[in-house]
Amino acid sequence: MQSCLSTSVSQPIYKTDQGVSKSVTDNKSTTPGESNLPVAQIAKKVTVRILTEPGSGSGVLISHQGETYTVLTCQHVVANSKGGKYSVLSADGKIYPARLKSIRKLKDIDLALVQFDTKTIYPVVKLGNSNILRAGFQVYAAGFPNYHLINKDAIEDTRDWGTKAYRFTTGKLSMILLDKSLPQGYRLGYTNEVEVGMSGGPVLNEKGELVGINGRLKYPVQGIDVFTFADGSKPSVEMFQQMEALSWGIPIAMFRQLAEDSLTH
Repeated sequence: MQSCLSTSVSQPIYKTDQGVSKSVTDNKSTTPGESNLPVAQIAKKVTVRILTEPGSGSGVLISHQGETYTVLTCQHVVANSKGGKYSVLSADGKIYPARLKSIRKLKDIDLALVQFDTKTIYPVVKLGNSNILRAGFQVYAAGFPNYHLINKDAIEDTRDWGTKAYRFTTGKLSMILLDKSLPQGYRLGYTNEVEVGMSGGPVLNEKGELVGINGRLKYPVQGIDVFTFADGSKPSVEMFQQMEALSWGIPIAMFRQLAEDSLTH
């Protein structure tokens, strides 16, 4: 493992649940309130599975216009699908043929939009304000793991499990990168257990609002190199040890700033 202790790279400002070193631009604090439905119910209704060739990932319903639904997911979920084929598994177990919606503004961010058509009415998630998140806030992550651990020697592929593969997790926001970012927009670190296949799934606040998108797992085998910041600098060993113990997501503010207007075009 490469040590950064002897380098002169300045460390990024960030917040952790051990303390706050700097507030975000919008420093108005909010107390998470109650929603009309428990967060677990909201998550289950709006989280979808994206089936590619030959892989799969997760996504979240964010818009409905006419018979067209738009799903927000990760770019790496939909990249390189053979033949450009995509399908969406909805909460009621139906599978719809889907297509990518090209958004050039998102080219450097690990986000993508997928659309499908149906006369069936599905709820869509409310987009929240990730700029007011604070370390220590409760967050909920959902998605469809690709594998199920049978025992220490065997795993089962969940591609044909339908909605049975769905998973909902509870955790806390533990680190928010403020003046630096990991590549492709990753800034939110949280304690939730996120598994392979849950990339693209929602990160919700206590109101059931979308505040982030899952995308990176805990304890990557590549070590500290995975946590090289977008500007090429690396965290200190101490900071890396905190970062590798967290799952990572992209704050919804990045999508709202860059591409929310695409939902109405």
